[in-house]
Amino acid sequence: MNYLLGAFKPASNVLITFNDGKNRKQVPFKKENGQTVTVPLFQSQENIAGKITIEPMQGKKIDHNGVKVELLGQIEMYFDRGNFYDFTSLVRELDVPGEIYERKSYPFEFSTVEMPYETYNGVNVRLRYVLKVTINRGYAGSIVEYQDFVVRNYTPPPAINNSIKMEVGIEDCLHIEFEYNKSKYHLKDVIIGKIYFLLVRIKIKNMDLEIRRRESTGSGTSTHVETETLAKFELMDGAPVRGESIPIRLFLSPYELTPTHRNINNKFSVKYFLNLVLVDEEDRRYFKQQEITIYRLEETS
Repeated sequence: MNYLLGAFKPASNVLITFNDGKNRKQVPFKKENGQTVTVPLFQSQENIAGKITIEPMQGKKIDHNGVKVELLGQIEMYFDRGNFYDFTSLVRELDVPGEIYERKSYPFEFSTVEMPYETYNGVNVRLRYVLKVTINRGYAGSIVEYQDFVVRNYTPPPAINNSIKMEVGIEDCLHIEFEYNKSKYHLKDVIIGKIYFLLVRIKIKNMDLEIRRRESTGSGTSTHVETETLAKFELMDGAPVRGESIPIRLFLSPYELTPTHRNINNKFSVKYFLNLVLVDEEDRRYFKQQEITIYRLEETS
């Protein structure tokens, strides 16, 4: 029994380090087991370089059929867990078949890597970037080690950013006009607007503005849609009167938003909506939803 237990111990320690790991910004990353760790932050077209260190267990040697490192960009659907769709796959062969008797290090570099999509952890899908080291041992079972890192891509402010203006209502009962100052917002932006009551013949109890995220995964009949309410902001408590104007000032920075993702690799989309909700004294709800675009602006600090 002791022999069997020993057989499943790893034959070596594998350490993956980045050349600029000490100086590069580190960000939180949630692993599959729910544990949160800090990992390096990159953006598209950067060089990803570092060192792989392999250290056999004391008194052991590693017979192998080659050592390689891969840089993978992967999408995993949670309803198809375990199956990864690779949209980026780069390989560097580090060693030819042979034996490792003592600690050995291999430098590696992937130059100007195209990483078009941001890291994303959603309800039904995740997009991740990972370095994967494989010590190929054939029948003995390969030794595999992973190192995640996060990718964020920045967008300049849009040249055109029209305001949103809309009139909504129920015939002869309620007629309101609402306006938002922009249709595209960065992650630390402020939504500024107003609600103007043109006709009020029903007794409104309160009015809220919600930020909703809609995640769509799959396609056709296997499409999964999840809608989350990320923020609920009370605009008004009490009955409005005709001619009344209610200001809107909603800061986005307190909420865990991501950029809008449109049809990423034909696998998933993430959209954001402002949802205006009115509730009358009989608890009937009236709402109007409007899509907005969220983008990541490069931080100057």
